[in-house]
Amino acid sequence: MALITSQPKNPILPRLTTLHRTIPRSHFSHNASNGILKVANFNSNSNKFPLKTKPFSFLPQKQSRKEPMEAAPNAAAFSESMEEEEEGPVKKFRRILLSDVEVKRERRILFGRKWNSLDLGTAGVVLTMHVLALFAPFCFNWGAFWVAMALYVVTGLFGITLSFHRNLSHRSFKLPKWLEYLFAYCGVLALQGNPIDWVSTHRYHHQFCDSERDPHSPTEGFWFSHMSWLFDTNSVVQRCGEANNVGDLEKQPFYKFMRSTYILHPLAVGALLYAMGGFPFLVWGMGVRIIWVYHITWFVNSACHVWGKQAWDTKDLSRNNWWVALLAFGEGWHNNHHAFEYSARHGLEWWQLDMTWYVVRFLQALGLATEVKLPTNLHKQRMAFNTTSILDSRS
Repeated sequence: MALITSQPKNPILPRLTTLHRTIPRSHFSHNASNGILKVANFNSNSNKFPLKTKPFSFLPQKQSRKEPMEAAPNAAAFSESMEEEEEGPVKKFRRILLSDVEVKRERRILFGRKWNSLDLGTAGVVLTMHVLALFAPFCFNWGAFWVAMALYVVTGLFGITLSFHRNLSHRSFKLPKWLEYLFAYCGVLALQGNPIDWVSTHRYHHQFCDSERDPHSPTEGFWFSHMSWLFDTNSVVQRCGEANNVGDLEKQPFYKFMRSTYILHPLAVGALLYAMGGFPFLVWGMGVRIIWVYHITWFVNSACHVWGKQAWDTKDLSRNNWWVALLAFGEGWHNNHHAFEYSARHGLEWWQLDMTWYVVRFLQALGLATEVKLPTNLHKQRMAFNTTSILDSRS
């Protein structure tokens, strides 16, 4: 899952309005179909598999799924440079601790490169929140603690997992516009960026999952996938080209307004918390709560591509990780999600706790969530391991 965001077109605060990517924008027609069903011969006993570009789930306007998306020149150059690095004698790659995932392209972000102002701004905000949280043991009170817990649910569950991820990124269900915008505003208060840029990066992650063009893959290092990729604000442009996958959001004035005024909203919440309970409310309601949701979000990008089990033949590194699912309101059933990107439900088994799905199901019972998408039995059969011979016998 992506984090923090990009330079707005008409920023109110030029250097502080965002923390993510400077990406040119173009129009896009969103396709909310059930994705491409694919059958492959894959040995479930093997944990090593090729990292191939995923089929495109979000395609530009007037473009057929059968036609490959044309990469921007800078993205093509980036891909070629990656291929050149991999040529030559066979190399032995180091493995991430307690995992079979190999780091094939070590990417060092913190040193040995030139930082721009957005890189510094992003790192500054992340560092500030961590420093603020260090005061938590010295100003604890139960009021501040419960404020942090409430905002954890409001911004993490309603804002990030339900709105930014399942509703906006994957269109897993529809909500009335007033409710869609309310939940999206909760996501803005998580200080993970405005909806347009968050969704764009996440859609690129699925499109290029664990390839050299993935914005955050552990094949370039665990800490790169976890958080350091955020500090290279030109990375997504270099890998993916123009952000032409969020035209559905850019057509809506609300999301454009959130992009141009983004940083003001978390700042307003911080001021309100300070007025309500002084420094303890600021420390717990902003510092502790924000870094807690940060690292939970980042674990979906890192831990869920390194540790856990694969239930489906997704041809990438996505894993189902129970402890991330527990902390991230069901997002840790990540292999399930990569197998059925359109599904509003990630915990597909009865024992797979998925708090976000329970909220969606409740909204559906109230008539507020409609067109709720779930994987079909046929799709499950095609995504299962070792099904090629079964399907061939039926054809």
